[in-house]
Amino acid sequence: MEIHVVQPGETIDSIANRYNIPVNILIRENGLEFDNINNLVIGQTIIIAYPKSIDTVQEGDTLSSIAERNQITLMELLRNNPFLSEMDSIYPGEVLVIQYQTNRIRPIATIGYALPYITSNILKQTLPYLTYLSILNYQITIEGEVIGTDDTEIVQVAKAYGVAPLMFVSTMASVGFSTSDIVYSIINNPQVQNRAISQILQILKSKNYYGINIYVEDITLDNFIDQVNLFARVAALYHSEGFKVFVTIAPIINIDNLPIRFSQLDYSKFAVSADAIIFATYERGVAYGCPSSITPVNQWDEFLDFVTKLVPSDKIFVGLIPFGYDWPIPYVPGYTRANAITSNGAIQIAGEKGVPIEYNEIAKAPYFFYYGYDDFHLLWFKDARSFNAIVELVPKHVLQGVTIWTIMNFNTQMWFVINLQYELEKITDPFYFS
Repeated sequence: MEIHVVQPGETIDSIANRYNIPVNILIRENGLEFDNINNLVIGQTIIIAYPKSIDTVQEGDTLSSIAERNQITLMELLRNNPFLSEMDSIYPGEVLVIQYQTNRIRPIATIGYALPYITSNILKQTLPYLTYLSILNYQITIEGEVIGTDDTEIVQVAKAYGVAPLMFVSTMASVGFSTSDIVYSIINNPQVQNRAISQILQILKSKNYYGINIYVEDITLDNFIDQVNLFARVAALYHSEGFKVFVTIAPIINIDNLPIRFSQLDYSKFAVSADAIIFATYERGVAYGCPSSITPVNQWDEFLDFVTKLVPSDKIFVGLIPFGYDWPIPYVPGYTRANAITSNGAIQIAGEKGVPIEYNEIAKAPYFFYYGYDDFHLLWFKDARSFNAIVELVPKHVLQGVTIWTIMNFNTQMWFVINLQYELEKITDPFYFS
């Protein structure tokens, strides 16, 4: 795999000729938008990869028969040809990639986060790449009631693709209550605890979930031990019922709006009871934050150096956010709000405004400035170099895998980078997937 950075004067045709790759293949493998094909942006990334073996669809072929003929799994065939998930039928003469010329580094587990209303095409495109699907969002109220979601169909579709569904539970605030109010109520009221724990267990069983992913929020130095003890109690109960228990924690915690560095919290106390511990920074609060790359790679590296001394590294997942933010400038703390944007959306803006994409080597993130209708903007996002740098932290720190927040949009380059370099794990549990 090579990541090509577009230079002045280059076109999609000149890049295809340089690497001796058909233009249509280069466009398809990189998920290039139609509007961008003839207007590549200086600084844009193009992934270069060569097939090791291909197969041509014959009359009467099915995807399963093609996979069997080439001794690969159906999921491998779909990962190497993600466009197939968008097609109702395959046609004779269609050329499919069976394998790429690549040396995969090691197996890796992946977790994707999705809301139940994710579009069917995007879900089916993404599931071949996933080990687990964390389905958003069950909310615990201040009274301990669990607010559900219509997730029956997405759970069943995930299972059909060999992906283990996880029930995502949080205390994301309802109207009128802050997250801290809800956390305080749960920690200090056994009746509220018991109500939430019981309702969650009922949902896990009735919806046939593989496990639960608990988002531990609003950690303070004062409530840290109480949160650990509650999680240990919950994990013991759900484990006894046969469910896997994951915990999700934001690595930089805010207390009274002051940043508390990660070195002040002993995350091993959560890891003792958890099957996996997910460290991820989600977009809540980012929109009003200071303009910068979302969790720069150098910060992740520093954090993982610290936390792997406390937590078994093979229990850890590192978070990846595959989109960016567009800030109006000047930035006013607490007032200026950024808009989330996809990678392709960011590139489209750069192309329309005629500005080159810059790259911050320390953060491993692209960015650019541009003029809007009546204001100035700074836009940070992720590209193939960013995805590669983040996922490289998995083998570097011997982690279990990577989580994607969220998979509501399909990022072709992100999955291409991961698929080319890693064996993607699937859960082999004949009792659960029977």
